[in-house]
Amino acid sequence: MEHDFILLLGEELSGSARLEDALHARGMQCELRTRHARLFVSAATPLLRLPGHGLLIGRLFDHGGKAVGELSGLAGTVEEREHRLLRETWGEYLLLHVADNDEEQVVRVLRDPSGAVPCIYGFMGDHGFATSNIALATHLGLYRKEVDWGAMAHSLAYPYLRTGHTTLKGIRELLPGSTLTCHDGSLSTHAPWSPWSFVSRGIRHRDREAAIADVRSAVSTAVCSLSAADHRLVVELSGGLDSSIVAACLQGDIARATFYTLVMPVAGTDERPYARLVTDTLGCGLATQQVGFENVRFDFPLSPSAFLPAMGILQNAVNEAWEKAGADCDADSYLSGGGGDTVFCYLKTAAPSADAFRENGLKAGVVSLRDLSALHQCTFWKAARLTLRKLRLPPSGTWKKDSRFLSPAHTPDTPEYHPWLDMPTDALPGDREKIQDLIGTQLFRDTAPRRAGRSMRFPLLSQPVMEACLRVPTWMWIEGGRNRAVARDAFADRLPPGILDRRSKGSYTGYMAAVYTRNKDGMHKFLEDGQLAAHGLLDRNALADFLARELAPRDLSFLRIFDLCAAENWARQQA
Repeated sequence: MEHDFILLLGEELSGSARLEDALHARGMQCELRTRHARLFVSAATPLLRLPGHGLLIGRLFDHGGKAVGELSGLAGTVEEREHRLLRETWGEYLLLHVADNDEEQVVRVLRDPSGAVPCIYGFMGDHGFATSNIALATHLGLYRKEVDWGAMAHSLAYPYLRTGHTTLKGIRELLPGSTLTCHDGSLSTHAPWSPWSFVSRGIRHRDREAAIADVRSAVSTAVCSLSAADHRLVVELSGGLDSSIVAACLQGDIARATFYTLVMPVAGTDERPYARLVTDTLGCGLATQQVGFENVRFDFPLSPSAFLPAMGILQNAVNEAWEKAGADCDADSYLSGGGGDTVFCYLKTAAPSADAFRENGLKAGVVSLRDLSALHQCTFWKAARLTLRKLRLPPSGTWKKDSRFLSPAHTPDTPEYHPWLDMPTDALPGDREKIQDLIGTQLFRDTAPRRAGRSMRFPLLSQPVMEACLRVPTWMWIEGGRNRAVARDAFADRLPPGILDRRSKGSYTGYMAAVYTRNKDGMHKFLEDGQLAAHGLLDRNALADFLARELAPRDLSFLRIFDLCAAENWARQQA
C-alpha cells in the first residue's frame, strides 16, 4: 500500500483549520500535535509511538527478522535512540521526534538507510513542511512547482548522483541514512549511517565461510521479513542471479507468490529458459508479460509525486508491464532483485586485486590476479598490468562527469556533495568503487514506482543486506574467476546449476537500440522544441550531428539521448 505523510511546521501552518480540513478530506489523520507541529498520515500507515513526541512511520524489524511492535523501551536522548535503531534494528521507516516548548523547537527526522520511505522538504523562514509526496504540498497550496534549472544541469552532468538537491526549486530531499534537524527555523543534515563504517580493516570479514554465512542470513531474513505482510506478491524474475536468489528465499512459502518474467520482441532478451529453471526448482509456474514497441513513449505521463527526472523510456515501459502483471493477479506488492549487481559487488575493474595486494600482501594478491584474469578472460599479465595501474592511480572521490550534448555554459564544473563521498584517505580502491556504485542505487525506487497502491520491495537494498555485503572484501567476490562469488556460494544449495554457473545475462540493449532507431526523429523534435533547449542546457549542434548519423555497432551513446528525453519529459510536466 502507498503510505503518505506530511509534517507541518510553524504556527502559521500547524494551526491552520483549512489545511486540517483538506487533509481530513483526503483520508489523512493527525497523529502528532504540538504547539508548532502537526503530523498527518494516510489511513493504514504503520506507526510506532515513542515516549514523548515521537513517531516511527513504517515497519521495523529486529536482526532476527521479527517485526517490532512497540518502542516503549527505547530510552535516552534523541541521538541515542537513533543510534540504537540503526545498530539494533532495521526496516522501512522514517523516525520523527519533536521537542516543542516555550524555550525551543527542535524537529529531527531520520530516514532509514534503505530509503524505502520518501522524504522531501521545503522551508520558508520559520515555517515549512516535510512530506513523502510533493503532490500533497501542491494540493494544499503550500508549494507551486517550478523547475530548478541549475539543479537540472547538475543532474544531467553528473547522472545517477543523488544529492540533497531536487530539480524542484526550493525542495530538498533527505538522503537515506541521514537525519534532518530543524532548530528554531535553522536546518541542518548529517549522516549517522555510512557504508564506510562496514569496510574498515577491523570490521570486514577475514574468513570466507563467515562472509558466506553472513550474506545468506541477511538476504534470507530480508526477503522473508519484507514480504511476510503481503498476501499476494509478484516476484520479478529476470533470469539472472540476483532475482533468482530473491526467489529462492521464498522456498517453502511460494503459495502467495506469482513469478513473472518480461518478454521483449528482440533477440537476446528472452530470459524465459533461465527463469523457468528457478520456477521448476521451486515447483511452480512462470507467467510472462509482454513489453512491445507499442509500449514505448518518450512523452509518457508521470506521477505528480515525481520530484526529479528519474523515470526513463525503458523504465516506463517496464513499469507499465509490471503494473499489468500486478493487476492480473491482484497482488499486494512486488518483490525485486534490483540493486543486486551493486550490493553483490559486481565490479568490472581491477580494483579487487588491487585491494588484495594492499590488504594482504604479495601471495594473496597473486591469487586474486589469477581470479581476475579468469573472470575477464584475459592473460595473467594483462590483469597484473591493470592492477598495477589501479594501485598507482591517485584516489578519486569525485563523481564522473558526462558533458555529452550539454552546453558548456550551463554545465557545472564540480559535483555537489554527497556524504558517502567523504572517503577515508586510506580507503581501498575497490571499496571506493563499490560505495560510489551504492550511491547510484538510490535512484532505483524512483524508476520503479509501481503505482496502483501496491508496495515495491527491494530486499537486496535493505540495511542488513547492504551491511553484510559491505563487510565482504572485494577480492572475495571474484574468487574462482566468478562475479558475485560469495552470493553464488551462499545460495549454492538453493539455485539450479544453470543459474549458479551462469556468467552472462540477456541485455535490453538490442531492444533499446531498436527503440532509438524507430523514434530518433521524434526524440530530436521533442528535445529541439523543449524546455532543456529553451533554457540553454543543450548543445543543439552536437545533438543534431549525432542524431543525423547512423547508429554504429556497439555504440551505446544513444542511451544518453534517452536520459535527455527523460529530463525533458519531467520538466514539461511541472508547470
